Amino acid sequence: MVEMETIVSLCKRRGFIFPSSEIYGGFNSCWDYGPLGVELKNNVKRAWWKAVVQMRDDMVGLDGSILMHPKVWEASGHVANFSDPMVDCRACKLRFRADQVDPNEKCVETKGPHDLTESRQFNMMFRTHVGPVEDGAAVAYLRPETAQAIFVNFSNVQNTMRKKLPFGVAQIGKAFRNEITPGNFTFRTREFEQMEIEFFVKPGTDDEWHQQWIDARRQWYLDLGMKKENLQLREHEQDELAHYARRCVDIEYSFPIGWSELEGIANRTDFDLKQHTEFSGKDLTWFDPETNEHVMPCVIEPSAGADRATLAFLVDAYDEEVVRDRQRVVLRLHKDLAPNKVAVLPLLRNRPEIVDLARKIAGDLRPSMACMYDDTASIGKLYRRQDEIGTLYCVTVDVDSLTDHAVTIRERDSMEQVRVPVEAVVRTLKEKILG
Repeated sequence: MVEMETIVSLCKRRGFIFPSSEIYGGFNSCWDYGPLGVELKNNVKRAWWKAVVQMRDDMVGLDGSILMHPKVWEASGHVANFSDPMVDCRACKLRFRADQVDPNEKCVETKGPHDLTESRQFNMMFRTHVGPVEDGAAVAYLRPETAQAIFVNFSNVQNTMRKKLPFGVAQIGKAFRNEITPGNFTFRTREFEQMEIEFFVKPGTDDEWHQQWIDARRQWYLDLGMKKENLQLREHEQDELAHYARRCVDIEYSFPIGWSELEGIANRTDFDLKQHTEFSGKDLTWFDPETNEHVMPCVIEPSAGADRATLAFLVDAYDEEVVRDRQRVVLRLHKDLAPNKVAVLPLLRNRPEIVDLARKIAGDLRPSMACMYDDTASIGKLYRRQDEIGTLYCVTVDVDSLTDHAVTIRERDSMEQVRVPVEAVVRTLKEKILG
């Protein structure tokens, strides 16, 4: 298993992820996605959206506001209950989640066990104020999850899209949690992006739909090339479940930090819509024309993190091998996820006719796929650079290309090379990459 430090180094060196505000010394557990990182993360989100919205007739999308009416968070229970137990070491002043203290960790001041305070609850929502006056009436919160926007829009979506149960709503968006101990690169941060589904079903069918979504979500990771041995399902014990949940299953990934949650799929019963019905005074039931009765739907919630999924795909794709006595690092990313599909490389950058042909090929490819032109090193170094960022194919324009009107296409994983006529380059790569 690759070390997390290796992934962090690769991400910084190749433009995937940078420390936020780095010129000012960084900011704790905040990260900026660089040119390749934003492409990779966007591809993860596109693949998710395609699988859960575009390819299904029982799903629609939503993009809710980050700031919502404060009563939303009272109804959801976040104001009263969204907290973690916190303790401090009296000697070194470090702060920990009480349920995550390592008993073997030594205090940096006393060199012995931490002298911990009594546990106290710490609400993880970020408070802010709306408008020019900072008083109680202006209090608002940065949303700690995207789900509540879906619940409060249940009737809007159901009426405008004329949906019957079962149907679901998907959303991708930023969420904010004032974590006590964030860390492990992008695995746990205070600002993150969620990919959430709220799937509304008739009571009595929720167990069946819950299992269907568990199977479908696990398969999504496998379909995008994640190794089967690096995934496992973990059933929540009864004492782990939220008070409203009937069942919850985590899809866990074998990260460098160990097996950890990649996505959670919960059966939330009818708790959410009931709560918002009570607090808002609005009827959030669904009228069943078959029974002429109003039904309070149950909710199945597959909740994934775009940042955590992106990290998992990076870790899973990372590979090292020795080729002709030299180490080769390659990201074996699935073709749908690779941030760059093709690189066009001129063999000699001091030959204008070679450079012109290479730039023309790159220009012809860009309308169909992510393509970059690079002439900043020798061809061997260029190949290694593209391997390390997961580029699927390299197109090399050489001296012979000027006379035989052909170029060399090199495949990332096998390093096999084929000679292809210039006029067939776009068609050939579209067949290989776009199917």
